[in-house]
Amino acid sequence: MSTALMLRLLVLIASVLVVSAGNFIKDVSITWGDGRAKILGNGLILTLSLDKFSGSGFESKSDYLFGRLDMKLKLIPGNSAGTVTTFFLSSPAGPKHDEIDFEFLGNSSGQPYTVHTNIFAQGQGNKEQQFHLWFDPTLHFHLYSIVWNPQRVIWLIDDIPIRVFKNNEAIGVPFPKSQSMKVLCSLWNADEWATQGGRVKTDWTIAPFTATYRSVNFNGNVCKTPTTKTTLLGVGGLVGKPTCTPNDPKNNAWQTQEIDGMGKRRLKWVQQKFMIYNYCNDFNRFPQGTPTECKHPAF
Repeated sequence: MSTALMLRLLVLIASVLVVSAGNFIKDVSITWGDGRAKILGNGLILTLSLDKFSGSGFESKSDYLFGRLDMKLKLIPGNSAGTVTTFFLSSPAGPKHDEIDFEFLGNSSGQPYTVHTNIFAQGQGNKEQQFHLWFDPTLHFHLYSIVWNPQRVIWLIDDIPIRVFKNNEAIGVPFPKSQSMKVLCSLWNADEWATQGGRVKTDWTIAPFTATYRSVNFNGNVCKTPTTKTTLLGVGGLVGKPTCTPNDPKNNAWQTQEIDGMGKRRLKWVQQKFMIYNYCNDFNRFPQGTPTECKHPAF
């Protein structure tokens, strides 16, 4: 089936489904790509494409301080080597920025995608965990979720937890809790490192590459940006803290969500069977000792 026919079919299916999710027209803005990002199906589907000249991306219209952020995603089929498809949260760029990442690193045909996760707090990152998947992420849509509350961050795939990062500020580990973040998604070329350490390059003869997003659902504390103070010297700093209120007060289980017994068993299964890299086990990288949080329980 051609890509164009598949997209028309997806639009038709999405238009007749009753979904509780949001809408791309209402919830996001296309930020780059010069027409390579397209909203379809009355806002129920968004496609990102990549060619030799540019990738594409979009971001949420709102900023969030904690929440559950859901996105269904169907990744690039076939030879996706060199490409990176993303779904992540980030505060504005800067030396103290916060970020929570899902990145999907493409591969040669028949080889598995690598799911790359990371977290930054107050500019400190280098906390990577990577996984292969227990399914083919190019055949069907799958649900990718980030649960972010004051106690922990949980990464989930089809509601199965793959990683948890606990708030360990009490032992000196930074945790993202004071800066609001936007949801960002993108498709771009990173063949200098993305596939097998950069050994396999992007095959531009099969471009464009397309990733498809649907069922956007951003449930969290929506923040208003602080006002900006103007001085005689021009625009000054931000005044005050952002005001953040739940966008769905009746659906706020994420505020205290943790990993229950079943979740812990599923997390153990994923990490034993499908984890391919854990910074906490990289003793060559940290010859003086792994980071502090690695020496403490994850729950």
